[in-house]
Amino acid sequence: MTADDRFDKDFRHTDRDRFHVSRGEIVTGPVTDWATDFSHLDPRWTADPFPIMDDLRQRCPIAHTERFGGAWVPTRYEDIAAIAYDTDHFSSLGTNLSEFRPPRDLAPIGEAPPITSDPPFHHGARKLLLPAFTKTAVARLEPGTRAYCHSLIDGFEGRDVVDAARDYTQQIPSRVIGDMLGLPPEDRQRFHELATKLEGEGKQSRDERIEHMGRVFIYLLAEVNKHVEQPRDDLISYLLNAELHGRKLEPNHVIGTVMLLLIAGISTTYSAIGSSLWHLAGNPRDRERLVAEPELLPTALEEFLRAFAPVTMARLVKDDMHWRGVDMKADDWILLSFPAANRDPAQFDRADEVVIDREANRHAAFGLGIHRCLGSHLARMELRVALEVWLERIPDFSLQNPSAVAWGGTQARGPKTLRLRIR
Repeated sequence: MTADDRFDKDFRHTDRDRFHVSRGEIVTGPVTDWATDFSHLDPRWTADPFPIMDDLRQRCPIAHTERFGGAWVPTRYEDIAAIAYDTDHFSSLGTNLSEFRPPRDLAPIGEAPPITSDPPFHHGARKLLLPAFTKTAVARLEPGTRAYCHSLIDGFEGRDVVDAARDYTQQIPSRVIGDMLGLPPEDRQRFHELATKLEGEGKQSRDERIEHMGRVFIYLLAEVNKHVEQPRDDLISYLLNAELHGRKLEPNHVIGTVMLLLIAGISTTYSAIGSSLWHLAGNPRDRERLVAEPELLPTALEEFLRAFAPVTMARLVKDDMHWRGVDMKADDWILLSFPAANRDPAQFDRADEVVIDREANRHAAFGLGIHRCLGSHLARMELRVALEVWLERIPDFSLQNPSAVAWGGTQARGPKTLRLRIR
């Protein structure tokens, strides 16, 4: 079977509703008690989740909510790690907590392999992608990333205030992952918007989700077909030629993986860069120290990743069970808040402080277990280069108005508006 044969016919699942199985009514409105009525969509959680996490960790370390058809929210590092490593009792088939649940017959592949894949399929699907994200492969991308960061700052000339989120942090990963996939440079803003809206799908209605997924699918299918007709040296062409268990990848596997790389490669990384700049803008001592001691930056960025870990994932309970004092039901959600794990004082000394020279720092910002982020080398490179170039070119900067910083994201929390005064 050739790549052309795979993409010649309508290979999409004809019944798209099967991807959007609803369980329970949608519950909106503010949370009344975070221990029994949790919602990661509450604006207070997005704006500043850390006091909520700290409170839950002390009085109800595994919170529960009837919203979304039932969900559990562990806040201790040990519980989050135990779930992340336990693929026997918890499935990765659904990774974005909402009232929708993927049907079980999508297992073990899921909609966006390998992140939605369970063993044993997961291992091969992940292994396929590893060569593109090794340290050696990522190092080849650094010069271009650095030059692009400089070009973005060149565009600040004559301005006293810039929106660092819109004009800097969001642009960098869109450029890097777009180039890796081989998407048209003129479409960067378009696929940035597609990825951002996909990442925030928990706030969409069922009809909005289906409509948006359709738009993303149509766009990516068109790009894949361009690669079928004109192969190139990029990730999409690599996936088209890749084999798993002696067969070329199924069309939905190709599209799902491209979709995953687009989402994971954009929103998570710009959230990490933006959070780091936000901290430095509001903490002049740390900013001045990094300007004076640039060799400290690799250590500092690990602390930024720990303190402001952007990523929250989800799991689904496979079967009814009693787990660490609570009764979980099949298809209950588990919200794996890696930011909560990283702020656990039982795991980290001075957990609620940002200590830029922290040495012992086994944080969970990139996840834990078999689904630990395969793009961690790439994310670290982009974060390091983005901060190096910014501090070199703009060593003196501050928040124009701290209360005007807008935070967003359901799976990847970070500043969406970050207006900085630059000098």
